[in-house]
Amino acid sequence: MTLSVFDLFKIGIGPSSSHTVGPMWAALRFARDLDAQGWLPHITRLQIDLYGSLALTGRGHATDKAVLLGLMGQQPDTIDPDAVEALVGRVRGEYLLTLAGRRDVTFHEATDLRFHRRESLPRHPNGMRFAAFDAVGMPVTSAVFYSVGGGFVISEAEAAAGEVGASDSPRPLPYPFTSAADLLKLGRRSGLSIADILRANEAAWRPAEDTDAGLDRIWATMEAAIERGCHADGVLPGGLGVRRRAPIIYRSLHARSQAGDPLAALDWVSLFALAVNEENAAGGRVVTAPTNGAAGVIPAVLAYYRRFFPDADAEGVRNFLLTAAAIGMLYKRNASLSAAEMGCQGEVGVACSMAAAGLAAVMGGSNAQIENAAEIGMEHNLGLTCDPIGGLVQVPCIERNTMGATKAINAARLAVLYGDGAHFVPLDRVIETMRQTGVDMMAKYKETSLGGLAVNVVDC
Repeated sequence: MTLSVFDLFKIGIGPSSSHTVGPMWAALRFARDLDAQGWLPHITRLQIDLYGSLALTGRGHATDKAVLLGLMGQQPDTIDPDAVEALVGRVRGEYLLTLAGRRDVTFHEATDLRFHRRESLPRHPNGMRFAAFDAVGMPVTSAVFYSVGGGFVISEAEAAAGEVGASDSPRPLPYPFTSAADLLKLGRRSGLSIADILRANEAAWRPAEDTDAGLDRIWATMEAAIERGCHADGVLPGGLGVRRRAPIIYRSLHARSQAGDPLAALDWVSLFALAVNEENAAGGRVVTAPTNGAAGVIPAVLAYYRRFFPDADAEGVRNFLLTAAAIGMLYKRNASLSAAEMGCQGEVGVACSMAAAGLAAVMGGSNAQIENAAEIGMEHNLGLTCDPIGGLVQVPCIERNTMGATKAINAARLAVLYGDGAHFVPLDRVIETMRQTGVDMMAKYKETSLGGLAVNVVDC
């Protein structure tokens, strides 16, 4: 398995990478397969079955809408978020779904999209089955997919083969690595920074200028999410009545002087994180970083770098993202980015670790200090549960991103300003500890809304 920086950072819509972006890609893949194999003219009915965590929190995570959109041929990275309600509304109002954007088929959501809350498929908690039928009700084809976190999707066959949803590079990587120890060793031998190691590897996919353009697009999308979130007043959808706070904080920060306030910078960081995750909760466009539930951490820390570092520039942003992606790859390869497997330590915890590494890099940290920052970022998120109230990516998810961002900044400062790279627990051991903790964590604390805050706060 080889991973690209653009596997870790994918543009999509909220509120969830595993429950919205992943199912949309799975449904799109099924629709495209029907078209490619010539079955589209024969299809008159579809049936989709959602299992495990997808069934338990799917409605709050907009899995139902995502499946409909994917079947219609929509992509998470190109769909207009403002068009979602109209597209879904037609299916629900007219009972017609334009399969693969080409053929209208009857679709009754109440019977054709089924939530199996007490069942799970064997290979992952986020399982889904798609089936297509002809005019006489005979099955034409079916497929099983798993949304394995961070927008990654694999088929049943790919899961059986141990694949994780990444596409291998067309050429061998000059600096392959599977662990943080590998990364540090490569750095010592080559004299390259972690960002430069990843930049060299990305050349196996595309020219360097295309990688830079892609990274710039990722940052521009993050910036746009911050900007929209700072100006979008109102109440978030879903029924909890959660009011957007980012615009209120934004106006407050602009109205008052922060001179003499030693913590003013952290108020801005919290604002940036809130803005992105409120946009995510509203179904807006964000970047999986490495997931949607944790989409505010890295943009907040990057915006902190751009706002408060006098020498910050575009190249620093690219180095930040490349370094963060290298760390994210270690979690993807050796543990999981799925809250349904790991709890929120696999989302906000991983984002915090990635952001700490990225910030340490642009602060001038050595590879050893960057690895130390990433280790600190995760070590103090171990055991973090995923217990969204009402199955919505709102409480505690939105505020949790502010905590992840501020922890990342603290971790980077400890590692770079007050450390020399030597530390007691290696990052690889912390990643393995996160994996073991996720395995041991009770299922009710892993994106099911069956435990924690989800059941101890009255849902009004």
